[in-house]
Amino acid sequence: MIRVALVADTHGTLDERIAEIVAGCDLVVHAGDIGTPRVLAALQPKSGRVIAVRGNNDTPLQWPRGSEGWLRELPEQVEIDLPGGILVVEHGHRVLPAAQRHARLRERHPYARAVVYGHTHRLVIDQEAQPWVLNPGAAGRIRTYGAPSCLVLNAGADQWSVDIHAFRG
Repeated sequence: MIRVALVADTHGTLDERIAEIVAGCDLVVHAGDIGTPRVLAALQPKSGRVIAVRGNNDTPLQWPRGSEGWLRELPEQVEIDLPGGILVVEHGHRVLPAAQRHARLRERHPYARAVVYGHTHRLVIDQEAQPWVLNPGAAGRIRTYGAPSCLVLNAGADQWSVDIHAFRG
């Protein structure tokens, strides 16, 4: 079993309580709108392995000066081979219309066990069909809708489950 912290939409600030959750995980995945290299450095899972994708706000104009190298390294999408299946990560801002985002993500990635996206800042666990569609909400301070949040994916060869971590105030 591997524990994967799923975060998104930090926009330059990582909530300390989410950093604590990440520290207990084996791997962390950031689904975009990171905001600064400091956020990636603050994500410290047990393995030290952080995988991140670029969001619509991850641009040279919106990141601190000198961050161009970090930005060039961020892919638009990644596929992660985990025990029991593939986890696909993308920010989701290019998957339109928004009302059909989950259906479109499933169409794009039918081979995946789960798809993680950000962009909306709203925590969602959609397990109605395969692949699951997961949005960890906002892990920073901007538009958290009352609660900075993240998800922890427990991925085993035979079973996957998702834990919700949402904090008030």
